[in-house]
Amino acid sequence: MAKKRNIIVGQSGGPTAVINASLAGVYKTARERGFHKVYGMLHGVQGLLDEQYVDLSTQIHSDMDIELLKRTPSAFLGSCRYKLPEIHENPELYEKIFRILDKLQIEAFIYIGGNDSMDTIKKLADYAIIKGHTQKFLGVPKTIDNDLALTDHTPGFGSAAKYIAASTKEIIRDALGLSYNKENITVLEIMGRNAGWLTGATALAKTEECDGPDLIYLPEITFDMDKFLGKVEDLVKKQKNVVVAVSEGIKLADGRYVCELSGGGDYVDAFGHKQLQGTASYLAGFLGQKIGCKTRGVEFSTLQRCASHMASRTDIQEAFMVGGAAVKAADEGDTGMMVVIDRKSDDPYISVAGIYDVHRIANNEKVVPREWVNREGNYVTDEFIAYAKPLIQGSYHPYMVNGLPQHLVLKKNVRK
Repeated sequence: MAKKRNIIVGQSGGPTAVINASLAGVYKTARERGFHKVYGMLHGVQGLLDEQYVDLSTQIHSDMDIELLKRTPSAFLGSCRYKLPEIHENPELYEKIFRILDKLQIEAFIYIGGNDSMDTIKKLADYAIIKGHTQKFLGVPKTIDNDLALTDHTPGFGSAAKYIAASTKEIIRDALGLSYNKENITVLEIMGRNAGWLTGATALAKTEECDGPDLIYLPEITFDMDKFLGKVEDLVKKQKNVVVAVSEGIKLADGRYVCELSGGGDYVDAFGHKQLQGTASYLAGFLGQKIGCKTRGVEFSTLQRCASHMASRTDIQEAFMVGGAAVKAADEGDTGMMVVIDRKSDDPYISVAGIYDVHRIANNEKVVPREWVNREGNYVTDEFIAYAKPLIQGSYHPYMVNGLPQHLVLKKNVRK
């Protein structure tokens, strides 16, 4: 009897508002292209090692479910931050993974994630080639950080940028309403360890009726506390209200994160990433002490990646597109590749899916170009804004039930 053609898909890393749109693209395209079953790993490759997976046909029953899935934030299948060891370090672990894949008669393995997830695709594809396994391994880009190499941008970034820009406008309105006869400084903290794409998106808040933030500091530029203080002091002399946006990952000249000045946490994840938090709070306290006025720190935190009610239509559509493109590539024999988004035009905005060797992408970070930051290092340029603006366009309204958005939720009683 002919081997059944099955596919398995997983989600990894920090969730986004549109990661499930990519999952929907994988599922819909796999069914259209004749794959017999589509399995979902529960909590990524870490769950797969425990043989935790689900037949997605038990979860997605209709086109309406697919539309709900596209509008559902976080990782529908559950995510993980699990680092596969190097092949030579633990070959038995790789053998276990491939035994599971063989048992499920998997032809294509698709992983939706960011930089660390592409490292997983690279290692599994390499092992398959070394050992003569026939499974195909494809990566689907996902990260609000927008730091994956070779792709113009990543699904998740546009919606996060839209939320950040809109929230920045709203915070500015709030601050202006409280600035009569007294100075008021607000420091916004936005995600971004080494890449400042999200923090730069606060500049999109500058519109006809809003001046946007006064200062923007990205992790690509060394942060100088004295220059920062002097700049804010100058602004306070000219205006009652000052709004500053900073990346959580801004560093001093000695390499320390600014958030470490407050004592910070010592937690480090499986990939060696130190937890960053408290940058805005520390800087707000610092400015309050030095300048002697009211200050506050606002940390956007996980709201940046789960605000599906403000998802960009462009972002949803591209997330769905790259999920489907991964299935198509695997079905046509590609492996060890990641789907990318190629921008063809800014006006009108046009993008298409392409694929690149994952070895050129994994463990490489794409940062904001220096020429997209002003000379002083405290704001982004018009080139940055022209790059980001098309990605936040359009809305993808949630289905509302009793005044709240409805989501598609995994049925907990279905496991294997």
